[in-house]
Formats: sequence, structure tokens, C-alpha cells
Amino acid sequence: MGSIEPYETKAGKRYRIRWRTPEHKDRNKRGFTTKRDAERALRKVEGSKDDGQYIDPSSAIATISDLGASWLAGQSHLKPSSLAPVEIAWRVHVEPVWGTQSVGSVRHSAVQKWVTELSERRGATTVLRAHGVLAGILETAVKDRRLASNPARGVNLPRKTKKPRRYLTHERVERLAEQSGNKATLVRFLCYTGLRWGEAVALQVGDLDMLRRRVRVERNAVRVNGYIVPGTPKSHEARSVPFPAFLVDELAAQCEGRERGDLLFGNGQTWVVTPSTRDGWFVGAKRRASESDADFPNVTIHDLRHTAASLAISAGANVKAVQRMLGHASAAMTLDTYADLFDDDLDAVASALNDARLSATVSKSVSKSDF
Repeated sequence: MGSIEPYETKAGKRYRIRWRTPEHKDRNKRGFTTKRDAERALRKVEGSKDDGQYIDPSSAIATISDLGASWLAGQSHLKPSSLAPVEIAWRVHVEPVWGTQSVGSVRHSAVQKWVTELSERRGATTVLRAHGVLAGILETAVKDRRLASNPARGVNLPRKTKKPRRYLTHERVERLAEQSGNKATLVRFLCYTGLRWGEAVALQVGDLDMLRRRVRVERNAVRVNGYIVPGTPKSHEARSVPFPAFLVDELAAQCEGRERGDLLFGNGQTWVVTPSTRDGWFVGAKRRASESDADFPNVTIHDLRHTAASLAISAGANVKAVQRMLGHASAAMTLDTYADLFDDDLDAVASALNDARLSATVSKSVSKSDF
């Protein structure tokens, strides 16, 4: 059990409480103006020890910087492309503001103020990522019994707005490919297989199965801090993706003179880098292919993946097949992502209900007329 002892100050009598931690370390807290307040505080301490919820006040003096480094080291499970923006958020937005503060001094209201002010200068994605870093560090402090609760949880966060997806028709895909020079096959391939850019440029000649018209997706090459870093696909799982017959001859031409381990696109040895959004080959191809300003408005490389989903669905592919083609974790994810492409299905449901009602009411009328 702890103890309470009085002591004298210039302002009068005060009380100090003493106790031992579960690790048998001596702790004390002073400054209580009444014995009742000291007794209440001591009961709370002893009760938290009995409940297994005890927080040692000395452990809360660790700073955000102290814990931030170890927290970042614990994120090694992330892919390099995911880890890089987290490290930037820590270095640019979190550490400069919170680094010197102890975890025990962080208040919910202060976190809310920081999020609000950051939202005035930065987009929702940046704000959410920065908040996620701070919240993650404080969550570790909670698990380490440095804090009773996480003050970064429950703050009002900005909402991300979905960027509009743009889908190309078969005709526009062909016009774009024709104006893409030696990237024509790559453009068609992206538009009819739905591979991510990094998955496509990481393909090797040996990944192609020409007889079955399938390509095995096992790698993903992404640009991180100016360097191409190969890794696994986004889902961490390999998949087999079909490609249409009209691509066979073009892909065969890509393979000529190359070994099975050579890259399929580019010169076979070096990665094809993502084109510049200002003056790269993709921008030039869009400009040359446009017959009007509305032909390729803000179409991105990733929109070619969306185009593949659109063309597959319009051709009658079922959701499960599209899910497997795109490498989504579930069919539900595919439906959520491309719900706008299934509007015709909603019309079909309404038509089917209408036909069913007509059939039922006509049958009822015929039955009554028999009597």
C-alpha cells in the first residue's frame, strides 16, 4: 500500500503520496492541498495497479522523437512505395511540430488544432497521412503503458474526395496507341489487360504464355525517391491475366531477340520509366490523338487500367472475372470501385421487375376469366 505524508511550504501545509510501481520502483507525487485530495489520488493509483491499468508517470516523459524512430522502424513491412510517403510525412509535418513534446503532454485539443491548420494548407491525403503517423506513434505509447489512451484518436479529419475516373472507348484507345510511337503495344496492353503501370513494365518475356494468351503477373516496379524499386504486386499475390488475340503478334514482336529473363517492354534490360506529366511521350500522344479538346481530358496512365475494367464490363465480363484480372482483393472491392459501370445492371433489374409484375398480373387476370 502507498502512504500519505504532510509537509510544510510557504503557502501552508501540503500532502505527498508515495507508492511502489508493479516493478517495485518508488514513486511519489506532491502538491495536494488537502488530505482528502491526496487520499483520492492514492486510491486511484492503487486501483489502477489492481486492474492492471497502471501508467508510470515517468514513462510518459519520452518525447515523440524518442518513439518516432522506433515506430518508423516497425513499418518495415510496408512496400517501399508505401513507406516513402510515411517517412516524408514524419520528417516534414510531424517531427517539426511534435518532436520535442513528451507523449504525456499531447492533448486531444492540440492535435485537433494541428489537423485543422494543416488542412488549410495541404490536401486531405497529406493531412490523413500525417495524422496517421502521429496517431500510430501515440498508439504505440498506449500499448507500452506510457499513456492510458490515445489523444490523437477521435479528431475531426478531412475527407478524401474521389477523383473522377476516365474511360476510353475502343476507338480512342486505338487513336492513342497509334500516336504513341514505340509505346503503342504498351498502351494497348494496358488498356486491354488492366495491369498497373509498375506491373506491366516489370513483366519478363518468360511471363507470357502465347498458347493460352495469358500473362503471369508476379512483380511490380515502382518509382521511389527517383529510383525504380522492384517488388511484389500490390496485393502481394501473383495472378494470371488474359490478353486478347489481336495482341499476340505485337507481343511476339516484343519478344524477338530476347531471353526469357529479359524485360518485355523497353529495350529488355532497363525499366521503362513513368512518362512525365508535363512533357512526356504520353502527353504528346494525347495531344496528337485528340480530335477535340474533350477527347482526352486529363487522362492519366492509371486511367488506362480503368479503361480495361470498363471495356471488360461492357463486353459482358462478370464481376469475379474482372476482379481476378485487376488483382483486387475481392469482388466487393471491384463493385465499389466501378459501381458507375454497372448502371445498366440497375436498369436491367427494373426491367426484370416490370416484366415479372406484368406476367403475374396477366396470369391472375386469365385465371379469373376461367370462372
